[in-house]
Amino acid sequence: MSQLPTLSATEIPSERLLLRKVHAADREGIIELMTDPEVRAHLGGPRPRGDVEQHFDAVMTAGETPRPGNYIIADSTTDRLIGTLMLARRSADHPGHVTEDGEELELGYVLRRGAWGAGFAFEAATVALRAAADELPDQPVLIVTQTANTRSLKLAARLGFRPAGTFEEFDAEQTLCTAPLSMFRT
Repeated sequence: MSQLPTLSATEIPSERLLLRKVHAADREGIIELMTDPEVRAHLGGPRPRGDVEQHFDAVMTAGETPRPGNYIIADSTTDRLIGTLMLARRSADHPGHVTEDGEELELGYVLRRGAWGAGFAFEAATVALRAAADELPDQPVLIVTQTANTRSLKLAARLGFRPAGTFEEFDAEQTLCTAPLSMFRT
């Protein structure tokens, strides 16, 4: 695991959302995310429900603290899970980097199908990136997505990320997009 700093905030509010740590009440929402064929279409396909249940229950039973930079995207009014967001270090062992040493910040997000098209991913990504820009020194931030995932590529462009190249990973072409963290300073 990287020793480089990542976003330390445990909660990040926005107008409609709250980025927060996982709660036991998120179980069904996480299972839905991980087993939905459409949600997982560009993420290696759906995972077996039993595997997701077992992993979630083991993590909650162990009382593990989530890795820094991993958040539930929840509705700020109802606290209902909308999706997940990750702003953490991309392992140097994986392909797709813009610096020699790797381990750049990488932004990832997954939303429930019912939340698609409402601007939630943009809102969640924007507040997470602003929080990181206010806390961390300027550095490149990456978004890696399957080239076939045109919705994710459009969102990356809307956030201000620019394509920096493509590579093969998980048996599919991936597009590497990057933006400077300083771009999100408030």
